Amino acid sequence: MAFAKLKAHLRRIGARTVEALWKAIGNICALYSEQECRNFLKEAGYAPD
Repeated sequence: MAFAKLKAHLRRIGARTVEALWKAIGNICALYSEQECRNFLKEAGYAPD
């Protein structure tokens, strides 16, 4: 779910250079809550239970 959210925002922004892409990713990170990130990592098997 989190990856789909990231892709949707990147498509909406339409960054066409590497610099614009990194800036967009930095701005998008503020849209995710700490709990949302924790849940994503846990469900993906990257975080301990």
